[in-house]
Amino acid sequence: MNTDLETVAKERGIKYFLVSYTDLFGTQRAKLVPAAAIASTCRNGAGFAGFATWLDMSPADADLLAVPDAAGLIQLPWKPEVGWLPADLVMGGKPVEQGPRNILKRLIAEAARDGLQMKTGVECEFFLITPDGSEPADMADRQMKPCYDQSALMRRYDVITEICDAMLELGWKPYQNDHEDANGQFEMNWDYDDALVTADRHAFFKYMTRSIAEKHGLRATFMPKPFMNLTGSGCHAHVSLWKGDRNVFADASDEIGMSREGYHFIGGLIHSADALAAITNPCVNSYKRINAPRTTSGATWAPNTVTYTGNNRTHMIRIPDGGRFEFRLADGAANPYLLQAGLLAAGLDGLRNRRDPGQRLDINMYTDGHTVEGVKCLPLNMLDAMRALEKCDVLNEALGSFVPSYLKLKTEEWNAYSRHLTQWERDTTLDC
Repeated sequence: MNTDLETVAKERGIKYFLVSYTDLFGTQRAKLVPAAAIASTCRNGAGFAGFATWLDMSPADADLLAVPDAAGLIQLPWKPEVGWLPADLVMGGKPVEQGPRNILKRLIAEAARDGLQMKTGVECEFFLITPDGSEPADMADRQMKPCYDQSALMRRYDVITEICDAMLELGWKPYQNDHEDANGQFEMNWDYDDALVTADRHAFFKYMTRSIAEKHGLRATFMPKPFMNLTGSGCHAHVSLWKGDRNVFADASDEIGMSREGYHFIGGLIHSADALAAITNPCVNSYKRINAPRTTSGATWAPNTVTYTGNNRTHMIRIPDGGRFEFRLADGAANPYLLQAGLLAAGLDGLRNRRDPGQRLDINMYTDGHTVEGVKCLPLNMLDAMRALEKCDVLNEALGSFVPSYLKLKTEEWNAYSRHLTQWERDTTLDC
């Protein structure tokens, strides 16, 4: 998209642009560029020291350049003098292979060579908590089963509607907002779109939600499991595959409306699920959500096995109706671009190799999962997931040099966690 952003700025009253990229750990980095300088920034990129962010680089590396994508421009609804621009990473005149947005764009182009386009929607669950992060901000939100609680939802009317109004203004077509299964937890839904559009919107949504929450004296967190007794925050992805105007996954002759290609795509996710978890569930805390005991509401709503089903929320993959499926593994810490890239990489492998997803299980996996033999379990911790990713030929081939870079930084993170002495260890081991 060849857009004159200086002209756009004058027309819309934009004074500054946030040229933003998302690093390997999902942290958003940006430079604030005055509108008068945006043309040169579009030509040359905004300069960063890559080592100063979560990228596998050193202080000796050349400037990391974030080249804004004008097609992704979003004018901040709560601060309209600022325009947000997603950026692609370049170094030495070449795309940075480990750049999350670059990886997704490369895989999208790969699918397009076969005439395929992945469309997705995401369900971003989050908590509104006290500024110090110690507890849900709403002291009256105490129900054991708080999901869809009308009163708790309306006590946060000002925050939720400001975010929803912003999405309406941006043309995202939001359609439902609700109080989720944990005290202080919410979910907001908007329409599905091309995988890159969804990834850009997902990245911006997290920034927008935090910013608007701060305006109201609150803190928004997408941490997977901020409170051990409450349901964690997932980031369910709804996935369909298209050839032009035809939904490749739709098949009215199938019992639950899924085509042969759809089952193969799901087979790819089943095949690489343990390795994919290192990307979709990227932090130590993630595994306190997918391997959690029952919560106060009665269920975790998170998968712990590599299975698929029809309209049943106790599995990793749910097929709620024809032509799409819901991937329920990912959590709130997932990098918006790597989530989509991982889904596309594993799914394309499933198509090309005609992966068999195995038997569809229509049982309650929380209560009857033990009755099924040979079901693969999800990793118990981040280290197990990292080891699975290291050994996964499918994702190593599809994601390239990103994988060793990611694993290098994640190993440092795991080691830092391992060196942390918890109070639980002291309480249980001092008298050993």
